[in-house]
Amino acid sequence: MDLHITLGGRGDQATRIYRQVRDAILDGRLRAGERVPPSRELARDLAVSRNTVAAAYDRLVGDGFLEGRAGAGTFVAMPPPASGSRRAPVGALRPSPRFTFPERPSVAPARYDLRAGHPDGALFPLATWRRLLTRSLSASPVYGEPAGLPALRAAIARSVGLSRSVRASPEDVLVTNGAQQGLDLVGRVLIEPGTVVAVEEPGYPPAREAFESLGARVVPVPVDGSGLVVDALPRSARLVYVTPSHQYPLGVPMTMQRRSALLGWAERHGAAIVEDDYDSEFRYSDRPPFAVLEPLQSLDRAGRVVYVGSFAKTLLPALRLGFLVAPASLRPALVAAKRLTDWHAEPAAQAALASFIDDGQLRRHVRSVTRVYATRHDLVTAAARGVLADRFTLVPSSAGLHVTLLAAPHVDVPRVVARLRSADVAVERLAGFFLEPAPVDGLVVGFGMIGADDLPVALDLLDRCSSDRPTDLS
Repeated sequence: MDLHITLGGRGDQATRIYRQVRDAILDGRLRAGERVPPSRELARDLAVSRNTVAAAYDRLVGDGFLEGRAGAGTFVAMPPPASGSRRAPVGALRPSPRFTFPERPSVAPARYDLRAGHPDGALFPLATWRRLLTRSLSASPVYGEPAGLPALRAAIARSVGLSRSVRASPEDVLVTNGAQQGLDLVGRVLIEPGTVVAVEEPGYPPAREAFESLGARVVPVPVDGSGLVVDALPRSARLVYVTPSHQYPLGVPMTMQRRSALLGWAERHGAAIVEDDYDSEFRYSDRPPFAVLEPLQSLDRAGRVVYVGSFAKTLLPALRLGFLVAPASLRPALVAAKRLTDWHAEPAAQAALASFIDDGQLRRHVRSVTRVYATRHDLVTAAARGVLADRFTLVPSSAGLHVTLLAAPHVDVPRVVARLRSADVAVERLAGFFLEPAPVDGLVVGFGMIGADDLPVALDLLDRCSSDRPTDLS
């Protein structure tokens, strides 16, 4: 292994080698059981005598840091102390105030995961994906195009045109590293410090944080049973972020009247609309596909809508590939922003995804998993309308991977969430999706990551943890 040691000037070189190897062990850079370079090799690399390195190694062995193994070499003999990990200096540098967001605590894994926004990775056709990725690796270019692999852009344009009625040619599509990067790129080319950005209330926290990090003044706008309340939009807003197909987190679709009103408002006020269509593929309504409301992008005739999508919600959370469809007037700036941000998305994964779409695998996968998710959706809605009905009101939703339950006034939601956590159930509070103090509270119940066998158990625990009756959760 390579071991970086710096020697300079006069003095005891063996001591310098000793200290740097010792520090590497204490810091955890050299781990217990790892072989250090032979003394002859290290002496040659450092341009010192072999006796100098041997003296340092002998001292390290004597102090218990290294051990010699006959015929095998010299190895690290001890693990670093628990507090000995190498860390950078605290330093005097301070971030811009735009980046003083509260830290999001990591969520420990739960036996029953009811968090929203994640598909079931066990349903992903991993063998097919591995075959496509292996084939793509041998043919991938060293560097890709900032806008994305042409084959993938063409495949996405065809796919969203058929499945979501999005009007797009391959040139209209920009491949991103997930939907979150799409939001960031749009913000980079449209937001100046102080730009007013309207977001849904409640809404998707990572979106508003992305806009705030770019200097925007984010203004929450209420959502009702018809979607974003267009009449409540601030006149000064220059960008409106919405999730009209399946409002996040309430789940309601924006009505056609509201869609028309929003497009008209944007044209009158010179504003842009960012349409985040994050999981509209999964629909459980009996209505035929043509009855599903068209996206804002397909209704837009003034070129004011940027359409954002992601494959992380459709296929696999670890697959960090998304896309946006933008008006021609924004495309050069968006491509430049992409190039300056990270140059391009990973080429082999793009090629594999293009084949996955073109071979019909994506269409078959969506149809297959929609049947699975429909069963889970029915279990949650049945519980909400049955055993939970005296404590929660279901917000009607026939799409996506979660539903929202509004809590009755007598329900102590924080207590319910804490009791569920103690029962190894992870679920999110509705109040956490509000920017301002929440006028209502409840639970956002996801069913993407939990199997049909575990879901009834989790729903029973939800019933018991939200009940005022004494309950033994053991």
